[in-house]
Amino acid sequence: MKLAAAEMLDFCDSTLQLDIPHGDAPTLRAIIDASFGPCDALVADHEPAVPHLFVSDMDSTMIGQECIDELADFAGIKPQIAAITERAMQGELDFSAALRERVMLLRGLPEQAIHDCLATRITPMPGAKMLVATLRARGCHTVLVTGGFHQFADPVAGQLGFERVVGNRLEVSDGALTGGLVGPITDSAVKERVLRDEAAQIGAHAISLATGDGANDIPMLIAATYGVAYHAKPKAREAADGSIDQGDLTSILRLLGIPRSDWIEG
Repeated sequence: MKLAAAEMLDFCDSTLQLDIPHGDAPTLRAIIDASFGPCDALVADHEPAVPHLFVSDMDSTMIGQECIDELADFAGIKPQIAAITERAMQGELDFSAALRERVMLLRGLPEQAIHDCLATRITPMPGAKMLVATLRARGCHTVLVTGGFHQFADPVAGQLGFERVVGNRLEVSDGALTGGLVGPITDSAVKERVLRDEAAQIGAHAISLATGDGANDIPMLIAATYGVAYHAKPKAREAADGSIDQGDLTSILRLLGIPRSDWIEG
């Protein structure tokens, strides 16, 4: 089998494609890392094509923050919750148990804190709107799937142009968080299932792209035709067949071979 590795070049608006015989994606990624150091790269068994489906994580991927950490700041417990978040994203803790623990610590926080956090703390990652707009203009179906919360993900999806949102929902009663969640948890298995189900609806020919940064994104990254780890934790980066280590999210467009002249502002 021949695999092609594409390395993003900082000094031009194109990619370098290398045909390397034999091997698998992790092995070739290791070769690229050893040869070039951290770089923006994608390894595939064919020349990359525009995907029919794009499924992305939200926190620290499509936005620059971890929503639950920023929300915790309003409760005065950000360091405590952020430490749990980091361990969960590194794959050191069970995601569902860690999520429930952090949400319980927010019990009693006024619902207004969500709106204030959205307005003052949550910002899109550079290139996010352009990536989504460009893919959608080429017929790609877009889904935001997050282990975070609908109260954040729904407005973020609207801002960035995602067509569907899958996530968790903070339970609210009498204007305050109860410390619980409504419905089942969106974890790594759900993320993978969303990608597979959406791809199946498109058909057997579907080419899928997934982006994420943490351990709970790994099954989704592996299941996608192109799994791209974005400024990711080590375990997620190692599992993916592509990574963005240097550039912003528009680097994905370059690696897919979409010329800069075709990018859409969004």
